[in-house]
Amino acid sequence: MASLIYNSLLEDIATGAVDLNSDTFKGMLVTDAYTADKDAHTKRSDVTGEAVGTGYTAGGATVTATVTKYTATDRVDVVFSDPSWAASTITARGLVIYKSRGGASSADELVAYVDFGINVASTSGTFAVTLSSPLRFQN
Repeated sequence: MASLIYNSLLEDIATGAVDLNSDTFKGMLVTDAYTADKDAHTKRSDVTGEAVGTGYTAGGATVTATVTKYTATDRVDVVFSDPSWAASTITARGLVIYKSRGGASSADELVAYVDFGINVASTSGTFAVTLSSPLRFQN
């Protein structure tokens, strides 16, 4: 499966439900038991197969969004900071980025899914995710 932006994100941005400049976002590790569906999945409660392990807290780690506008190329890039979990023993297949409202998972809007391509594991070490590509919106 490839990485993707959930289709609901565009509506959430347009209606003000998601503000990429000021909202709190988290990156949640998932196993290969999760199959992302960019059309049907809209909330964190739609995500199954969250990773478990020593050093990992359910719901994931906070990630910071940086929004940059490029007027010369008519685009906006959104870059999220790289999450990591120190002293962890975890196996994961991907990362789900979502808006964290701090309550029920049914209220947290999905942003993107990053597919690692293979299961990645840490054993009593740091599990780090490097987010190499921005979300790009271009006119």
